[in-house]
Amino acid sequence: MIFYFSGCGNSKHVAETIATQMNDTLVFIPEAVRENRYDYTLSEGERLGFVFPIYAWAPPQLVLDFIKKLQLSSNPEYLYFACSCGDECGYSEKIFRKAIAEKGWELKACFSVIMPETYIGMPGFKLDTEENARKKIDAAQITMSRNIPRLLNRETFSDMVLGRFAWLKSYMINGSFNKFATDDRKYLANDKCIGCGKCVKVCPLQNISLEDDRPKWLGHCTMCMSCYHHCPTNAIQYGKGTEGKGQYYFGK
Repeated sequence: MIFYFSGCGNSKHVAETIATQMNDTLVFIPEAVRENRYDYTLSEGERLGFVFPIYAWAPPQLVLDFIKKLQLSSNPEYLYFACSCGDECGYSEKIFRKAIAEKGWELKACFSVIMPETYIGMPGFKLDTEENARKKIDAAQITMSRNIPRLLNRETFSDMVLGRFAWLKSYMINGSFNKFATDDRKYLANDKCIGCGKCVKVCPLQNISLEDDRPKWLGHCTMCMSCYHHCPTNAIQYGKGTEGKGQYYFGK
């Protein structure tokens, strides 16, 4: 069983690749949360995986909150996670280990997969060039080809890109990101909006509705930026932070 979260498709691609090669089933975390599904049965010896993007050098709060409520029929014998990131992960492994240790579970393996950037909500953050995005996706296949067999063999390993100033980023900047930078009140749709409702459909948290053919954000955003990246006319902006920065989602 693999629990996963994805906004712009990078982590979904990782999760689907793992599930296909391991003949495993996928559970989309936001859907499980909406349906209040937190109780799951593990068969004897079943692997348990989590796949998610890194948000500000840590697992998304949505994922950590899900783990707190998750109830399993038995403690997993082999638990792992894979995460997608634009460049580095900080202390995401430590944060994840602490979250599952509070459940009495033990992490056996983890690895990071560098994928094209998606977060561009602040000055200084930008997308990869198309060439760099292609290079990252090609390299990601190599990373997964190296590590998925290790999961199949139930190896114990950590293959994470830590990065510089990891403590500062994961414990200081991440806290500020969760508190201040996930506020969806800065989202807007300019005059290019055609009222197609694409943003409503792609929001994994169902945090957008249409009112008078314009999107309205409902206040429980995780800042995946899927609405921005999928907008067919690039009408959605996050204040001035996203202006002129282009769009990306996996498979675009």
